[in-house]
Amino acid sequence: MEPLSIDSIVDTSLQMGSSNPTTPSSDAIPVERPKLKGRQRLLQGLQRMSSTQSLTRKMRSHSSPYSSGGKSSLSCVSLSSSVSPYGHSYGSSCSSEISGGYSTAPTSVANSPGPASLFFDDKTRLRMVRPDTPSSVPLPSELRPMSRDGTEAEAGSDYFSRPVKRKVQRRANFNFWRDMPPEIRIQILQYLKPKEIIRCSSVSKSWHSMCFDGQLWCHLDASEYYRDVPAEALIHIITSAGPFVRDLNLRGCVQLREKWGKYGLAEACKNLENFSLEGCQIDKTSIICFLLQNNHLVHVNLKGLGNADNKAMKILAKHCPRVECLDVSWCNNIDTRGLRDVVQGCPNLKDLRAGEIGGWDDIDFMSELFKRNTLERLVLMNCDSLNDDSLAALIEGVNSKIDVLTGRPIVPPRRLKHLDLTRCRGISDEGVETLVNNVPYLEGLRLAKCHTLTNAALTSLLPTCPVLTHLDVEDLSELTNEVLTVLSASPCAPHLCHVNIAYCENLGDAGMLPVLKACPNLSSLEMDNTRISDLVLAEAASCIRKRNRVARALTRSERPRIGLRIDAYDCANITWMGVREVLSRNAEASRPSQSSHPSSSPSSSASSPTYPCEIIGLKCFHNWQPTVEEHTKRVLRGDFAAAARLERKWADWMMCNEEAGVGGTGSRRRRRRAREAREMFEGEEGGGMGRGGGFGVGGGRRRRARSGPGGCVVM
Repeated sequence: MEPLSIDSIVDTSLQMGSSNPTTPSSDAIPVERPKLKGRQRLLQGLQRMSSTQSLTRKMRSHSSPYSSGGKSSLSCVSLSSSVSPYGHSYGSSCSSEISGGYSTAPTSVANSPGPASLFFDDKTRLRMVRPDTPSSVPLPSELRPMSRDGTEAEAGSDYFSRPVKRKVQRRANFNFWRDMPPEIRIQILQYLKPKEIIRCSSVSKSWHSMCFDGQLWCHLDASEYYRDVPAEALIHIITSAGPFVRDLNLRGCVQLREKWGKYGLAEACKNLENFSLEGCQIDKTSIICFLLQNNHLVHVNLKGLGNADNKAMKILAKHCPRVECLDVSWCNNIDTRGLRDVVQGCPNLKDLRAGEIGGWDDIDFMSELFKRNTLERLVLMNCDSLNDDSLAALIEGVNSKIDVLTGRPIVPPRRLKHLDLTRCRGISDEGVETLVNNVPYLEGLRLAKCHTLTNAALTSLLPTCPVLTHLDVEDLSELTNEVLTVLSASPCAPHLCHVNIAYCENLGDAGMLPVLKACPNLSSLEMDNTRISDLVLAEAASCIRKRNRVARALTRSERPRIGLRIDAYDCANITWMGVREVLSRNAEASRPSQSSHPSSSPSSSASSPTYPCEIIGLKCFHNWQPTVEEHTKRVLRGDFAAAARLERKWADWMMCNEEAGVGGTGSRRRRRRAREAREMFEGEEGGGMGRGGGFGVGGGRRRRARSGPGGCVVM
């Protein structure tokens, strides 16, 4: 059999598959096909390889990306030349639609893949793609790739060919602070301290006007920085922010002595509510001007102003009816005649502080205060004119009805919460007994240095004050332990916070021990120059230990705080053993018991010691005080090990000193041991500087390393 030529194969395929009547017959002149080059030649070679028997034997999968089992169309790329004069491409094995999906290439023989071929399926529909038609169907708009700038990417583009988003240009001449709303700028500046605001005013003119805006100075309190601010800056603040100022505190501003009337400071502020000129050098005219222009005053403090007089009090009563708190202590030109106008013109007066003011023996004025019954705080320290009759008129009134059973006047209870009668030498037990059952709301009572008072007045008064928290009976030499016993049994014992019995030389352990046991909320105890001993300090340490048991355990970030302050200096019965008991309790570390913490495991309870939440701040003999303060510093910063070491070294030193003071055999050896103990103690004191401690007795010297064959070096 003769081999088939290319021309005969072309003629045969034209006769079988062409439906066009104009197709040339087999006897037509053969067309000379151009020679394939490059890409077309490669594709034609691949097409020939796909129809050989060798690929069928090797079970090579077809290169079509489409699945052969589905009803999808297979796009075949034409392998014929684009310059063919015929409508179909004859170089493709799948060029004819009538071939039924089987290869019609010239190399197809009897054992070529048929209907059961692994490469094609019967259901596969082939479509012919012409050179002038697109190669694929376009994707929907929602599935098309998007570029970085949000626009739809081109058909043939990928991630790296997408256009880069242009950088947004900043607005020219943009100033963040200048374009910010002024309300926000003022709010930001309010976080600065007044001294820092004044420094910022020198930046520029705009900053200068902004820093002296009245909204920043609604609360002007110059008592903390008046020494650091020049008078010109303070004057500029008052004059520029005057209408906005509500609270003005110029306590101690002596630099404004001659500038009140010159710069119009008194006329600048017209909306004041809280006003304090304590300690200022101000003239009488400026005080009256302040009171005339501020009708909404609530708190007025004129303490220590020599130019304030009764005329100013009359103007205050007429133009400032909303006053609730008035302090005119140490104003020598004011007496009860001026205060009478204030009491009558200010119905809301609750706080009157008039220390060292004359005229308190005026029964009519005291009767006026009794009728008002609005006072909650009355401070009359150093008022020698106060006597028993005037105090009785203040508490019980004049000509009040008498109860037949008790023999006491029937009057409504007083609203007093704080009463200060310090150094009122004109009162006695008779005047104090008028307070019995008439001051049920009393919280603070100060009767210090009223030397004529005895046990009789206090033993009858204390049980009738159920909410008493502060008691000051300093320097009452006639008091005995009976007063403290009554205090411990009174209803106010659970609320008591502060007790001052200093210089009460007859008070001792018999009275203070019941007070410590009955008052669990004590926070301040002044007992200097009394007869207390180490038993009181030990009981105080035990009370603090009980508080720590019921309190929660400290975390690593928390530190102890001082829960009880004790002043016990100049007490002859206090020894270093009592002081050591307080120090050891302050740095004591205890491990929680298994019974108190049933939910915790034995390993956790054994590895987590608890430290005190509250400690005692002690003031004792001046030679021991540096060691006590250093020990307290270490405990407050959480260095309990260093605190315990300091307490142990100090105790060794004190014991050796006591032994060295004893004469007889071995005195030289005891003195040598005392010197060695002192050196170790001084080294421990100086070693505290390495961790933030202060200088102790040792003057901050470095502690030398000491090592020896076992045991304590001192003993």
